[in-house]
Amino acid sequence: MRRRGRAVTAAVAAALLALPAAACGGDTGTRSDAFTVGLLLPSRSVPRWEHSDRPQIEAEVKKLCPRCTVEYANAENDAVRQQQQMTSMITKGAAVVILDAADTRALRSSIQEARRSGVPVVAYDRLAEGPISGFVSFDALQVGRLQGQGLLDGMEKRADGRTVVMMNGDPSSTNAVWYRKGALSVIQDRVRIARSYETQDWSNQAAHANMSAAIAALGPYAIDGVLAANDTIAAGVISALKSAGVHRLPPVTGQDADLDAVRRILKGEQYMTVYKPFHEEAAEAAGMAVALGRGEDARDHAPTTVDSPTNRDIPAVLLTPRSVKAADIRGTLVKDGVYTVERICAPPVRAACERVGLSP
Repeated sequence: MRRRGRAVTAAVAAALLALPAAACGGDTGTRSDAFTVGLLLPSRSVPRWEHSDRPQIEAEVKKLCPRCTVEYANAENDAVRQQQQMTSMITKGAAVVILDAADTRALRSSIQEARRSGVPVVAYDRLAEGPISGFVSFDALQVGRLQGQGLLDGMEKRADGRTVVMMNGDPSSTNAVWYRKGALSVIQDRVRIARSYETQDWSNQAAHANMSAAIAALGPYAIDGVLAANDTIAAGVISALKSAGVHRLPPVTGQDADLDAVRRILKGEQYMTVYKPFHEEAAEAAGMAVALGRGEDARDHAPTTVDSPTNRDIPAVLLTPRSVKAADIRGTLVKDGVYTVERICAPPVRAACERVGLSP
């Protein structure tokens, strides 16, 4: 990536200052007053898509352009379905599409179709192949680094062996490649990676099956840490360990700060997660999409660029992720309004909350 030397917040502020006159307030009758933003998300298997990203993007678009509408569809982990959804949105007249690709390579032809139809595409969270107009996500290498360091911290507390299982993300996701690369940059010379798996569709079931295979090969007590690429995978890992009769669970990482994962961290079942402030990501994506819908250049709203396997110098916003362990929950997730203490500390985890000073 190539930095342009100005902060993301400054870029967003400049974008917002530039928008209102042509935007939603006047009666000019042009497309800048009202247009459709397409929103395509990849699945329901990861809770954040429906619970956080969708409502926040919809709200941010409405905030920037009250007369704009958001057309939404979920691919349910099916790239062919998402291709059809993209075609449908183009046919219906979407001015711009925010796309989190179910398969970053398979959606290339759909993005090309959008380009031919004059519809810019903002790749959201995952860098899709093809002629996208902009990219908004978190620094995926840093996510991996935080997971790797979290795993080392957890293993240090146990003072056991150094045998690790890597439970990577879906092989079709470029983010999964970056997460793995970032994690390896931290752990590869400090642990023994005994097994490494890819998790199809980021699914709990695939993670459980892969972890069960690792336990069968290595033994239930020979695994000293698990690098799990996200919280859904972590849930599958932990359920497999419990099914194998492991009572003293090894450190397990995660990502996305799912509510169930936060509760697992409080109970000592999962060591950490990576929190990506989704409201920031949603705001950046909505801002870039609305600007593109009005005919502006994405480069005016992006402080850096990235390269995909097919395109170079893509205007990009890369936000900063944060590591969350039990002691960090109040200062991150509660402080940012992601969850209230009351919601986190349901009766089954109330005692665990009290142990870390998180009582309602």
